Amino acid sequence: MASDTSLSHEGKKRKKKSERLVKRRESDPEVVATVQEGAVDIEGLTASGHSALRRGLCEEALSCFKKAFKAAVQLKDSKVQRACAFNLGAAYVEAGKPQKGLDFLVCAQPGERGERVADLQFNLAVAHQALGQLGQAAAHYLQAAQLYRSQGDGVAEGDTCIKMARCHLQLQDWPEVAQSFQRAAESYKVAGRMDSAAGALKQAGSSMLQSEQFSMDDIIGVLTDCLELSEHVTDPKALGELYNDLGLSFSQLKLFPEAVSCYEGALASAQAQPARLAVVLQNLGAAHNSLNQYRQALDYHRQAAKLHGSLGSRRAQGRCFCNLGFALSQLGQDEEAAENYLHALQAFKDTEDYRGQWQACEGLGASHFQLKDLDKATVYYKQALSALAHCQDSSSSVQERLVNRLSEVLQHRLSVTMPGRQQRGRVPRRPVQDGTGPGPPGRTAELRGRKAGPGLQSQGLEFPQHPKGSTPNGPVTLAGGGVERGASGSDGDHAGRDPQKGSDKPQKESSNPRPPQSGPFIEQAEHPTGLLGANRNLNNTYEHPDPHYHNQAVSDLDYQSDPDQHGVTVQSE
Repeated sequence: MASDTSLSHEGKKRKKKSERLVKRRESDPEVVATVQEGAVDIEGLTASGHSALRRGLCEEALSCFKKAFKAAVQLKDSKVQRACAFNLGAAYVEAGKPQKGLDFLVCAQPGERGERVADLQFNLAVAHQALGQLGQAAAHYLQAAQLYRSQGDGVAEGDTCIKMARCHLQLQDWPEVAQSFQRAAESYKVAGRMDSAAGALKQAGSSMLQSEQFSMDDIIGVLTDCLELSEHVTDPKALGELYNDLGLSFSQLKLFPEAVSCYEGALASAQAQPARLAVVLQNLGAAHNSLNQYRQALDYHRQAAKLHGSLGSRRAQGRCFCNLGFALSQLGQDEEAAENYLHALQAFKDTEDYRGQWQACEGLGASHFQLKDLDKATVYYKQALSALAHCQDSSSSVQERLVNRLSEVLQHRLSVTMPGRQQRGRVPRRPVQDGTGPGPPGRTAELRGRKAGPGLQSQGLEFPQHPKGSTPNGPVTLAGGGVERGASGSDGDHAGRDPQKGSDKPQKESSNPRPPQSGPFIEQAEHPTGLLGANRNLNNTYEHPDPHYHNQAVSDLDYQSDPDQHGVTVQSE
C-alpha cells in the first residue's frame, strides 16, 4: 500500500511539472510568435488552395493543401488538423484520386460525439461514388441532405438529392430514384428554384414508370405537378426538353392526347434547333398515329424524315419512313406505303439495324399482300425472318408470328394457282398499334414497364376483307431523349403498365374502317443515332440512364439541376 501511495504522489508531481512547462512555453514570446506564424501560414496556404481549385489548377491546390496539413500537424491542434485533412481530401477527389481523398476525408471526421459537417458528408459521398461504392455514397448523400436541410440550404439539399438519385439509378433501385427526385423537387420549391423543381419532377415521373410500386394515379399526379411548374422555366431549350420528355411519359401511359399537347408545347421552342425539331416532329407524328389520326400525322412524318436526312441521322430517318408507311397503309395508300417501307429498309441496312430491318420487311410483306403481289410478299416475309435471326433480344412470339404470316401467304398463293383448293388457315393480319396480339378488334395493349409497343389484332378470314397495309411490329417510333419510351419493344410485343391500375382515356376512333397497325417508334433527343462519320449532333434517344428510361436514362438525365457544382467542397478553418 505504501508503494502505491508513493507512485501516485510521484505521478502528480510529474504532471504539475509538465503543466508548469507548458505554461512557460505558452507565455514565452518566441513560442507564441511561432504558433501565430504557423496559423497565418495555414490560412494563407488554404486561401491559395481555394483559389487554385476555382481556376481548375488541381496540382497547385494539392501542393498548398499539403503544406497547410503539415503545418497543422506541427501545431498539434486537432481541430485545425481535421479542417486541413478535409481540404486535402476534397482536393484529391477533385484531382481524380478518390482513394487518397477518401483516406484524408475519413481522418477529417469528428469523433462519435462530434458535430457532423454537411460538406464533409457530401465529399465522402463523392469519393465513394467515384470508387463505385454506390450504396455507401447514397448513405453519405442522405446524411448531407439532412444536414443541409437543418441549415436551411434548400438548393444544396436539392442538388445533393439529385446526386443521391443518380447513385440509386446506377443500382436500378427505381423506387429510391423516384423518391430522391421528389425530395429534390420539394427542396428546390422551398428555395424558390421552381425551374429546377420542374426538372426533378420530370425525372421522378420517368423513374416511377420504371417501377411497379407506383399506381398510374401517382405517376399522373407527379407529371401534372411538373406541367404546372413548367411556366417557371424561362430557358427555351430547357422548356422544350421538358415538354418533350413529359410527352414521352404520357405516351408510355397511353395518354396520347396529353402527349400531343406536350409535344406541341415543345415544338415552339425547337424551331431554332433542327435536331430537336426533328425529334419533336417525329414524336408528334407517332402520337397522332396512336390516336388513329393518320392524315394529321402525314405531314409530321414527312417533315421529320426530311430533317433527319439533312442532319445525317439515317437510322432516325428510317424510323420516320416506317411511321409514314404505317400511316399511309392505314389510309389505304398501299403503293406509297410500300415505297416508304422500302426507304426505311435501306436506311436500316445502312445502319445495320436488324430490328428495324425485320419491321420494315414485315411492313413490305403486308403492303404487297394488299396489292396482291404474293411473290414479293413471300420474299419480304422471308427477309424479315432472316433479319430477326440477327436480333438477340427478340422473343419467340415475333418469330412465330412471322412464320405464320409467311405460311398464310404461301397458302394464298396455292389458292390462287389452284382455284378449286380449299383455303386453310388465316390470312396475314395487320399488326395493330394498340393490340397485344391476336384478339378481338379494339383491344387495347397493356402497359408493363418502360416500353409500350404494338401488337397484333386479328381480322376477317376472307381474302377480300383483309385490311391493307399491315405492318410488323408497328413502324411507329417516337423520338425523345433516351431509350425508346412508349415505343415498341425490341421484340415487338407490348410492354407497359397495366391499364387496370389506372384509367386510360379513350382514344379517338379513325373514320377509316381499317384497324390500326403497330405502335410508334419513339425517339428521344439525347442519344445520337446517326451514321459513323455523319454529324453526330443529331437525333438522340432517351436511353437508360440509361436508361434510361428504353429510357437511358435515366443516362444521366438530360434536364435537371446539375449538382456537379458541389462535386468538391473545401472549407477553411
